[in-house]
Amino acid sequence: MNITPAPTIATNVAVALNAVIAVVDEEQPKVLTVRGANRSLALPYGPFDPERHRTFEIGVREWVERQTHVSLGYVEQLYTFGDKGREAPAAALAGGAGGRVVSVGYLALAPEAADILGENASWNDWYALFPWEDWRHGEPAVLREQIIPALYDWSAKGRTADVKRARMARINIAFGVDGFQWEEERTLDRYELMYEAEIVPEALRDRKETGAGSAPLTNPASATAGVAMISDHRRILATAIGRLRGKLKYRPIIFEMIGPSFTLLQLQRTVEAIVGFNFHKQNFRRSVEKSGFVESTGEATGDSGGRPAALFRVDRKGLKDRAATGLAIPRLRRSGA
Repeated sequence: MNITPAPTIATNVAVALNAVIAVVDEEQPKVLTVRGANRSLALPYGPFDPERHRTFEIGVREWVERQTHVSLGYVEQLYTFGDKGREAPAAALAGGAGGRVVSVGYLALAPEAADILGENASWNDWYALFPWEDWRHGEPAVLREQIIPALYDWSAKGRTADVKRARMARINIAFGVDGFQWEEERTLDRYELMYEAEIVPEALRDRKETGAGSAPLTNPASATAGVAMISDHRRILATAIGRLRGKLKYRPIIFEMIGPSFTLLQLQRTVEAIVGFNFHKQNFRRSVEKSGFVESTGEATGDSGGRPAALFRVDRKGLKDRAATGLAIPRLRRSGA
């Protein structure tokens, strides 16, 4: 009997560890970043060392602390990113040109932006990276004036009628247009559509580096499509934002991002910052009070416009009993783009 030999497996593969560390600081969602190759913005990252790191989580905690001097608290594994050609610093991580890098992404949450000692590290507003995702002050102008028109133009350039229809359907669903609602969890879908349409600067950069395609390496919309990051780090961040936004609805994870005592308005502003929408104040207050997640401290603060506001804290027993429940998101009505 003839036995087909097993295919040769390339050994030049490295495992990298990436961390998305998120906080809400002064009502702005922020992520911890470092300066990578050529001073480009990056998430904290580094190679997994099987000799030194007993687990991936130990490795990512070590790399974050080494690069930023910030110690991580709550951490969960996010996703594994292994697309071929996805990692720009492949040579540095895998030991040579042409190496394949698989990244294990982690999401970490903290109640405040820790002081940073590393000179190349900083906290960055994630809406500077994704300006089209923040609807708290109405529909983002960049979405209406630049991104949607550029996507429509990309759709119209489809090779066949079927391709054009498929592209328009994806745009409608991801961006909440033509009768569809904007869904905050679709952060990654929106970014990937913009990458495919070569609206984000990373797409033009990657095509230039690979020499793919013959169209001009410019797109007017890319100048307003947020701050670029190295490799696919903005895709990793989009994945984390979408995960966090979705998880708020079915896990009480928001309490990893709030201090030991807080007003209900502070809690509301924290959730609004993450999802990018304003809420109905009274409906949010009622949903929190009925959730069993919080209890009154019996104290009040006078810093909300001079009027005392009741202080609350997490009800640990309630949190444990309702660990598979999130917060209601009473979003104010607003039409899509």
